[in-house]
Amino acid sequence: MWKINERNEKVFSPGREAWQEAVEAAKTCPNFSIDDEDECVSEETRSCYNCHYRRWIPESFVCLKSD
Repeated sequence: MWKINERNEKVFSPGREAWQEAVEAAKTCPNFSIDDEDECVSEETRSCYNCHYRRWIPESFVCLKSD
């Protein structure tokens, strides 16, 4: 579900439209932290798409907290 890019960043490999996969990944993430309400994009609260440590990139997002 994750890949490391050329900058050694942890990238969510399913991409920007993998809503269920983002929920599943967040369920087991010990670093999940809900972002500000205006930054949340998923209806599911606990989703990587709503995480404070998520930074969008053109094809997906980068996780700033590694396990």
